[in-house]
Amino acid sequence: MMTFPKRYLIVILTFISTSVCYIERVGFSIAYTIAADAARVNQSTKGTILATFYCGYACSQVPGGWAAQRIGGRKVLLISFVLWSLTCALVPLDPNQVTVLVIARLLVGVAQGFIFPSIHTVLAQWVPAHERSRSVSLTMSGMYLGAAAGMLFLPSLVKYRGPQSVFLAEAALGAMWCMLWFNYASDPPWSEHPKATAAGFGESLLPVKGNQKVKVENGGISARTANIPWKKIVLSLPVWAIVVNNFTFHYGLYVLMNWLPTYFEKGLQLSLQEMGSSKMMPYFNMFIFSNIGGVVADHLITKRILSVTGVRKLLNTVGFLVASLALIALPIFRTSSGAVFCSSVALGFLALGRAGFAVNHMDIAPRYAGIVMGVSNTAGTFAGIIGVHLTGCLLETAKTTDSDLSSPDSWRLVFYIPGYLCIFSSLVFLLFSTGERIFD
Repeated sequence: MMTFPKRYLIVILTFISTSVCYIERVGFSIAYTIAADAARVNQSTKGTILATFYCGYACSQVPGGWAAQRIGGRKVLLISFVLWSLTCALVPLDPNQVTVLVIARLLVGVAQGFIFPSIHTVLAQWVPAHERSRSVSLTMSGMYLGAAAGMLFLPSLVKYRGPQSVFLAEAALGAMWCMLWFNYASDPPWSEHPKATAAGFGESLLPVKGNQKVKVENGGISARTANIPWKKIVLSLPVWAIVVNNFTFHYGLYVLMNWLPTYFEKGLQLSLQEMGSSKMMPYFNMFIFSNIGGVVADHLITKRILSVTGVRKLLNTVGFLVASLALIALPIFRTSSGAVFCSSVALGFLALGRAGFAVNHMDIAPRYAGIVMGVSNTAGTFAGIIGVHLTGCLLETAKTTDSDLSSPDSWRLVFYIPGYLCIFSSLVFLLFSTGERIFD
């Protein structure tokens, strides 16, 4: 009888974890936007509150990669989920209590900052190279499915139960995932049984006592010191290619995630509740295209149609260039269908591009995937801080000529900036990225 490989269960659980994280992020954006508008909070203050999460998130990315490398991604992932879930359960959503919200969003950001470096460390341990693209793409696509679910269901929850109900629902989802992870997740078998083979699993350096790690490669095991090549990481052009593209991806994603609700309601004069399922389409499109990118990438690599380098560059370039066109076109469309179409194409093809830059961590540095992910995700987090806050400032400035923000001119720069960043980043990745392993 065929058994279900444990690594598939690990991938499914990490997929669920990213879904829950993004339900939380979208949920806060929706609940806070509605509560802040009711309290007549200005756009600049809204931008500051929405960006606060990313300040905490930026602080814990590299420490998250280090902790996952030293302690183990499985444990760090569980601890981070417990911390942000408790914060959501205990904090009141009152837009007039700015200090409380700032502290709460900082805490949630710090806790969630450990999640993605931990996930990459876990996947690098469990997933073999020929399953890498689709496994990472599936796990990361959970973000978009979570965002789609949040956009679909949470506005109605706010309408009937109030903004605070979103926090409680998010905390409950976080607690349920913690129970699943605690009961079913484990380290790869060789971390407990050093003589076990690594057949079917990925290459990894697993934490053991002292400053030694167990190196598992091609079914053999050897001890090696756990020195992290920080200088080589910081000076590596392929790493910087990942960093630049991570920054651009998250600039576009976070601006749309945090400000699309405002664009629909203020820019297009639409009600989120009345838009029905259409408002979730941009994120559902990301879910679909992320998985398409992973499957296509693994197919092209395993069939030797293109080299790993060629596959990463192809998918990254196609994804980012199409996304740039959609972002630049977005403020031209003044109907709900046009705006949903453009934002869906933009986010969908950005997700396709993740099969280029986002999996590249594991190509160039499989044993330091969590560390490199932490470095690049720090840049992505700064993109959130800059993009979300800058958008609030741009819209506050635009209100001097358009009090209700319904003019296309009020929103043009908001979408042009990530559009042009996509073009620049795709060129950087074409010039400097590689699919070859560069860290021993």
